[in-house]
Amino acid sequence: MLRFLTSRLAVAIPTLLLVSVLVFSLQKLLPGDPALALAGEDRSPEVIAFLRHKYQFDQPIPVQYWTWLKAFASGDLGTSVRTGLPIGQMVAEKLPVTMELSLLSMLIALAVGVPAGLAAALKRGTPIDYVVGVMGLAGLSIPSFWLGIMLILLFSVNLGLLPSGGYTPFFESPWDNLRTMLLPSLVLGSASAAIIMRHTRSSMLIVLRQDFVRTARAKGLPEGIVVVRHALRNGLIPVVTLATLQLGQLLSGAVLTEQVFGIPGFGKMIVDGVFSRDYAVVQAVVMCAAVFFLLLSLMADLAYAALNPRIRA
Repeated sequence: MLRFLTSRLAVAIPTLLLVSVLVFSLQKLLPGDPALALAGEDRSPEVIAFLRHKYQFDQPIPVQYWTWLKAFASGDLGTSVRTGLPIGQMVAEKLPVTMELSLLSMLIALAVGVPAGLAAALKRGTPIDYVVGVMGLAGLSIPSFWLGIMLILLFSVNLGLLPSGGYTPFFESPWDNLRTMLLPSLVLGSASAAIIMRHTRSSMLIVLRQDFVRTARAKGLPEGIVVVRHALRNGLIPVVTLATLQLGQLLSGAVLTEQVFGIPGFGKMIVDGVFSRDYAVVQAVVMCAAVFFLLLSLMADLAYAALNPRIRA
């Protein structure tokens, strides 16, 4: 297992370096001068020159990249040119909100997608299979912002059961935190549940036709043991990959949901950084997202090895 983990880390580190080069290079291709945006209405040459020197905009791009990479590797994410706050502090405040939303959404997606996909595979061609197919198509087709507005109208405006937006920290009030996060989690997890549902069905249909499943049934094992212990364990291997990638997409794709429900998370931080040309914030946010994707990919590889020992070889 240690050799398996080492080989994955040997691939992850160069990948992260390549991502850092792409992030920094593409950021410099964006139109506009951040020094002009920071100078405001008083765009005197002295102010612009001072800002360019302060934030090293006057340095060659390779020098800027090396300085930024060394600071990022040491844990210094820089300072926001818009707010003047340390970016690390901003990330520490915003990221837990989006991570909580993404984890709750993934739990809902797995709790709905895996059992529904398994039921559709076991009842192939029956009304259950068609109902699951319609649910999956609806989950993929309905826009998240429209679903969020409809849920707010139903549960907040008409029924008055849940708040329409806002955010309450978990340690301040766990119950209020759950009530404020339930609707956005349902919205964000609906599309992921549909994708997981369809992939679980396809994977299980393939596994249920394998020889080892027929052999287990021929031995007289109960159908529940055959499905759960033999078929499902092998059928979940591609679903693990999908769930890992979906979790990464939830972290980076919660912008619309956070805007609809007024959640002060990572998505709003990204939007503000892009519109204000706050290069340091955008670079730090994208690099943090890349690190999370690599960590999630590593977790998926370890889950492979736990589900199927042949992968470790």
